[in-house]
Amino acid sequence: MRPTVLRTLLATALLAYAGSAVPASLTVHVADQSAAPVEDAVVYAIPTGPVVVNRSPANVEIAQVKLAFTPLVTVIQTGGSVAFPNRDTVRHHVYSFSPAKIFELRLYAGLPTTPVVFDKPGLVVLGCNIHDRMVAYVMVVDTPWFGKTSADGHVKIAGLPAGEYKVAVWNPRLKADGMPKTVNVTADASVDTVVDLKPAS
Repeated sequence: MRPTVLRTLLATALLAYAGSAVPASLTVHVADQSAAPVEDAVVYAIPTGPVVVNRSPANVEIAQVKLAFTPLVTVIQTGGSVAFPNRDTVRHHVYSFSPAKIFELRLYAGLPTTPVVFDKPGLVVLGCNIHDRMVAYVMVVDTPWFGKTSADGHVKIAGLPAGEYKVAVWNPRLKADGMPKTVNVTADASVDTVVDLKPAS
């Protein structure tokens, strides 16, 4: 093979590889059975094949304000930690009996010295042993590509390497877990999904 032809083929291959290696974004719109946008829907993308992950789990905060957890729904990557500052004038006793994370922060004010590490994937339901109406949800996912919908039902997940992903949706009012959608991400893309929700309490 002539050197000029070989160089041309190599250059073409490198350009194709570079194009496929450029991270893409996936915008997901979540609506309910009446076509209304769904806020606080957790959306996460799990690659179906091997993908190099260079993102470390982030540390987040769930505060107690006016006898409520803020935010109501949190999503984190497995291995991430959560701080639980109490910004009320009364003390709280935060706990979870969920299999994905069993823990207890006994009656306290201010900020506990050690954040709680969520080291298993799954849903964690939080409560307060003093104030029964307080509840919050932590969805722990085995992927760095996730987000939570805003009031208009949209969420944008950025930085996905090219490839095939299973895109799953969760919300506290979800009637039943649906089958994740399979999405082939090669460039910026958008997906619409409809979920069946229970009536708001």
